[in-house]
Amino acid sequence: MLRVQLPAITPKRRAWNKGRLVGQKRPLLPKQVWAIRARLELADNLRDLALFNVAIDSKLRGCDLVRLKVTDIIRDDRVRERVSVVQSKTNKPVQFELAENTRETLANWTKAPQMIGCPFMFPSRFHDRPHISTRQYGRLVRGWVVSIGLEPSGYGTHSMRRTKAAEIYRKTGNLRAVQLLLGHTKVDSTVRYLGVELEDALSIAENIDI
Repeated sequence: MLRVQLPAITPKRRAWNKGRLVGQKRPLLPKQVWAIRARLELADNLRDLALFNVAIDSKLRGCDLVRLKVTDIIRDDRVRERVSVVQSKTNKPVQFELAENTRETLANWTKAPQMIGCPFMFPSRFHDRPHISTRQYGRLVRGWVVSIGLEPSGYGTHSMRRTKAAEIYRKTGNLRAVQLLLGHTKVDSTVRYLGVELEDALSIAENIDI
């Protein structure tokens, strides 16, 4: 009696992105920024408020944000208005400004008991880690957006990086300025990052002398 070899049947796996919004994460709108900020202030959550404000102002990638040191931000016992850090991805410096409310929050946070003797601006609550991890930062961002009723799959750590950059572009149309603030080496990287329409980008780029 002949035996028929049947083909192996591989069980179908659930697609990792089924039911999720994938692609670029949305920037927050100004009213959403203020809503999150207000909730953190009401909760008297100094660390998260400082982290959120610096994330918006700095436009840094998560890996660079969590590694910020106190000495990067504080000079002569005062919070600096402008800060320069070397990006881990490009190994090139990028500068950013700190708004007045951010500087006030940072001044209060650095005086908190949790910050005594801590070299990093955002220490982890786990004793075996010197600062929060990018994964922990991602969880915090998720909690922030959920707290104001947003769908978390549409937002992430890059939402924090894109928020102020998108608002600057919306108000000025200046791609070159946004490129410098994000630390991109090429303007087309900024175009893709902001999701700028090609014709719009080209018409702006033609008027920018680099």
